[in-house]
Amino acid sequence: MVHEAIVLFPKFKRTRLMRILPFLQLGFAAQVPLYSSSIPPASAPQIPQMATDFTLSEGANALSPQDMLTLPRPGAPLPNDIGDLAIVPISTYSFQDRKSHKSLSVITLGDGDAYDIPLPDGGDAFWLDSRTIAHVVTKDDTQSLYTIPISTSPLSSDLSSHIGSFPITTASAFRYSPSAQRLVFSAYVYPDGLVETVKEQDTAYENRGNSGLVYDETFERQWDTWVGPKSKALIGVSLTKVGAKWVLGETYVNVLKGTGLSSPVEPFGEADDYDISQTHVIFTAKDPQLPKAVHTRQNIYLVAHDGKDLRQLTSGIQGATHSPVFSPSGDKVAWLELALDGHESDRAKVVIYDLKKDVRFTITEDWDRSPDSIIFSPSSALIYATTGDHARIKIFALAVPLTPPSNATQTTQPTALTSSGSISGFTPIPGGRATFALSSLTSPNEVYELSGLDAVEQDLLAGTNADVKATTLTRITSFSSTGLQGKDLSPGKDFWFKGTAEGQDTHGYVITPPGFECGVNGKWPAVMLIHGGPESAWFDQWSTRWNPNVFASQGYVVVAINPTGSTSFGQKFTDGINQNWGGRPIQDLLLGWKYILQEYPEIDQNRTAAAGASYGGYAINWIQGNPELGFGFKALVCHDGVFDTTYNGYATDELFFFNHEWGGRPWDPAAFEASRKYSPAYTVAKWSTPQLTIHSSKDYRLPEGDGIAVFHALQQLGVPSRLLIFPDENHWVINAGNSLKWHYEVFRWLDQFIALS
Repeated sequence: MVHEAIVLFPKFKRTRLMRILPFLQLGFAAQVPLYSSSIPPASAPQIPQMATDFTLSEGANALSPQDMLTLPRPGAPLPNDIGDLAIVPISTYSFQDRKSHKSLSVITLGDGDAYDIPLPDGGDAFWLDSRTIAHVVTKDDTQSLYTIPISTSPLSSDLSSHIGSFPITTASAFRYSPSAQRLVFSAYVYPDGLVETVKEQDTAYENRGNSGLVYDETFERQWDTWVGPKSKALIGVSLTKVGAKWVLGETYVNVLKGTGLSSPVEPFGEADDYDISQTHVIFTAKDPQLPKAVHTRQNIYLVAHDGKDLRQLTSGIQGATHSPVFSPSGDKVAWLELALDGHESDRAKVVIYDLKKDVRFTITEDWDRSPDSIIFSPSSALIYATTGDHARIKIFALAVPLTPPSNATQTTQPTALTSSGSISGFTPIPGGRATFALSSLTSPNEVYELSGLDAVEQDLLAGTNADVKATTLTRITSFSSTGLQGKDLSPGKDFWFKGTAEGQDTHGYVITPPGFECGVNGKWPAVMLIHGGPESAWFDQWSTRWNPNVFASQGYVVVAINPTGSTSFGQKFTDGINQNWGGRPIQDLLLGWKYILQEYPEIDQNRTAAAGASYGGYAINWIQGNPELGFGFKALVCHDGVFDTTYNGYATDELFFFNHEWGGRPWDPAAFEASRKYSPAYTVAKWSTPQLTIHSSKDYRLPEGDGIAVFHALQQLGVPSRLLIFPDENHWVINAGNSLKWHYEVFRWLDQFIALS
C-alpha cells in the first residue's frame, strides 16, 4: 500500500503563506499549539511546557536529520553496452539555498575513477552508445534532447550538443535500442493519443474557465493527484546516428493509441513497466475492462514499434504483473505475475513466455519468496531476481529451463548471490559481471560490482550447486564517505523471538545509540518504530524518511520489529495480517517488545515511546486505545495513520486494498464486522497517552480527516496532544524543509516525555 512517488502538485507561494499565516515566520521552537478559548478549561489538554531551548543533537558522531537530508542521494548505476563505464544520477540538497542540486557521475567500472557533470536544470540521462550520453532537459516550457560525448583518457566530457526538441514536456522513462535506432518513452496524452496536439489541448484545458472535475467512475484521484483528461502512453521515435551527428526523427508513434491501455501504470510505474527489443515493445497495463480502483489485474502485452500486431501474453485471470523484460536472444520474454486480482501483496512468480513456441510457463511455483524485479543474463540462460529475503534485498540467480511443450508451472532452484544490505538496479554486463546499487542501515546507495558470474552460470546450467564464494563483490564508489565520516552508526542487530506464527520465529532489529554502554542498566530511553504497508518490512536498507540511525543518534535505543504481515519471510507470514490488523501483528509487536526489555536491561522502561506511519500509524492508534495490552509507552507518534478502519474502505483511493485486507467491501457483513472490531475509532474512551499526530493534505491513500479526527478526540479528552499538518505533502514528507520540521517536532515531542537528559 505504500510506494515511492514524486509530488506532482506545485508548492504554495511563500509570499501568500506569510500574508495569511504570519506565525509561520516564527522559528521551530516558537511554533506551539494554538488553543481555542471555546474549550472549557476543565477539558483543555494539560501539556507540560515545552522547552524553548530544545535543539536536535548534532554531535560529531551523531547523524542528525540535517546530516541525513544533505547527504548525496545516488540512484542506481546505468552501465554502457560494453560494461566499462556507468552513469549515476545524484541529487544533493542544500539548506543554504534550499535547492536540490543535480549531477551525473560518470564512473569507470573496475577502478572507480569518477567524473561529475553538473546538471543545473536536472533532467534524465541514458546511454546512446558506449561513449555518448543522452540528456533530456525541460526548460522554458520546452523539453529538449542533448548528447554528451565522453572520453576516457582522461575521463571527461565534451560540450553537449542539441539534437532536437519533443512536442511535449512530460517525456520520461526513456529506453533506447541501438539496433532498432529507436527511442521509446512515456508521456501524457489526451484521448486522441497524439503527442502533437498535447500543448494546444493543454492551453484549452487550462483556460476552460472553471476548476470543476466531473467523474462517472471510481479512481477519481490517486496517491496525491486528481485524475484529469490525460493518461500515460508509450511513444516511439527514430533516433539515428548519421556520420558523427545524431538525428531525432519527426514522426512519433503512440504504440497504445486506440487500445484503451495506459502504461507505465500510475502512480509509480516507470521504465521498469516496459522493455524494448529491435522490433517490439513489451509492457504491463491495467485491464481496460475492469474498474481500476477495485482491481489490480495488469496484463502483459506485446506490440510492434509501429503500433501494430498487439498481443496479450497473460492468461487474463491473474492479478498484477510487473517487470516485463526481453531476453537478449530475443526469443523469450519474462515478467513477474501475482495470481490474485485485488491482492497487491500476493506472491510474485517468475513467468517466461517463449515467443517462438507460444508457450507460457512459471519457473518459481514453489519458491516462497516474492521478487521485486528480474533481468536476463547476457546469454539468456539465467534470470537474476532482486528479492526480499529475511529483511535483506538480495540477488538470486535462476537457470532458465527448457521450454515445456505446453503452458506449465515448475520450480527452478534459486541461488542467492548476496547476503547483506539492499540491492537495486542490478544490471549484468560483459565479462561475467554485474553492477548495482547497494544500501544498508549505515549507508545510502553506493555502486558495487559483482564478478565471477560466468562460473555461477556454468554450475547452474550443469545442475550443480553454484560456488557463490568464487564470486567477488567490489565497492566502486564512496559518494557518502565524507558526509558520514566520524558518524557512529549502528549496523543493526538481528533478533528473533517466538511470535504468533506457527513454525517460524519473528524478526526484528535493535539499533543502539552512539555511546551505548552494555551493563549500565536503566540508562537509555527506547523507541519502537512500526513500519507501514502493512505488507512491507524493516530492511537492512537506508531511508531518508524513517531512518533508524537518525532516531538512535538522538539518544534512543531503536526497536524495529517485522510482525505478521511483513514481507520477505514467506507468503503465509505476509497473509497472516488479513482481516486481523489489531490481532496477530500487534501481539507480535508486544511479544517482541517484551523480549527486548528482558534482553536489554540498559533500557529505562519508564522512558519508552512508539512511532509509526500508515499501518504503523494505525498500530499507534490501536495501542493508544488498548492500554490493557501493557506496552507501557509514555508517548506516541502517529504519522498518516488510520483512525476509522471501516470508513477507510470508502475514503481511500485504491478500494481494492481494503476489499482484500478485510475480506469484502466495507458494508459487506464479514468485512464490516472485522474492520469495526479492529477500528481505533471505537476505543477512544480509553485514550490517555500523550500523542503527536502528523498528517498531510495531499494524502489520498489515507485522507487527512483521519489525523484531524484523532487530534480532535485527544483534545476533547484532555490528553496531551499536538497536530502537525503539511498542506503540500502526500503520504510521505518529501520536501527537505518539511522533513526537517517533521524530525524537529517528532524529537521535540519525544524529548518532552522520555528524554535521555
